[in-house]
Amino acid sequence: MFERLDQIEARYDELTNALASPDIVNDSAKYQKTAKAHAEISAMVEKYREYKDLIKGIAESKAVLVDEKDPDMRAYAQEELDRLQARVSGVEEELKFLLLPKDPNDEKNIILEIRAGTGGDEATLFAAEIFRMYTRYAEIQRWKVEVLSTSESSVGGLKEVIAIIEGNRVY
Repeated sequence: MFERLDQIEARYDELTNALASPDIVNDSAKYQKTAKAHAEISAMVEKYREYKDLIKGIAESKAVLVDEKDPDMRAYAQEELDRLQARVSGVEEELKFLLLPKDPNDEKNIILEIRAGTGGDEATLFAAEIFRMYTRYAEIQRWKVEVLSTSESSVGGLKEVIAIIEGNRVY
């Protein structure tokens, strides 16, 4: 896993240098392609660098525990070591998740359809609540919601609603 992360970090550094190159800045198509590749791996590289900093901090805390004679410094180093070790396992899990292959559908938009089904007025009210939940979540994610069609019930619920949700990683 870490060999792969080292390769990705090296690629990230190459892309960063390439983005600063005047040759790429003048070619907009090449610049966009390079910037997109850079953005795709930037979160992974940042997390990997955080992981390396945690490992370095753990090593330093262990060295203080071995070398230090002052009990207060040893206690502080032990607290720091415990904190860093607790954080490192979470960062490892995040790295594993980031290393998973990307789904080609991740960049696509969606069409959301909600229908009330059986249950009468209660079902239409529930369908309206579900639609509000999705639209609020989309607002938080800064996605665009465009309602294509709605069919309202007499009690203020929704018999049917169809909407397009557009944005980054909507699918």
